[in-house]
Amino acid sequence: MSLKSQRRLAAEILKVGRNRIWIDPERIDDVEIAITRDELRKLIHERVIQPKPVTGVNRSNARILHLKKKKGLRQGPGKRSKSRRSKKEIWMMRIRAMRRRLRELKEQRIITQSTYRQFYKKAGSGVFESNAEIERRIKASNLWRTR
Repeated sequence: MSLKSQRRLAAEILKVGRNRIWIDPERIDDVEIAITRDELRKLIHERVIQPKPVTGVNRSNARILHLKKKKGLRQGPGKRSKSRRSKKEIWMMRIRAMRRRLRELKEQRIITQSTYRQFYKKAGSGVFESNAEIERRIKASNLWRTR
């Protein structure tokens, strides 16, 4: 017979979880008969039903990790803070570099104002991957200013 209801009631009485209830295997018949809280309290008093002890956390893995860290392992770039950048941060770094380069080319009078505006807009819309690509495109389109 199932001891589900007895286990549930005993857990409520002892204020522990259902999994922490231990029932004496030799006196299961007595527990099956007990259906009221008073009967279960009597069995708890007789130590037929007991709460299992709280299980602690196994620290062996933590000790192993600690020893490895003392040796200098597990300290790679993935473990460092700020090692992983969001897609937005990567985009911001890239677009700022491209805009900076375009500004330099304009100020050095290597490209014209109209070429600058055209490439600035294209850079902002994600056409170019890098500064090298911008310069390749300028060269391919023959947009270098002739002095």
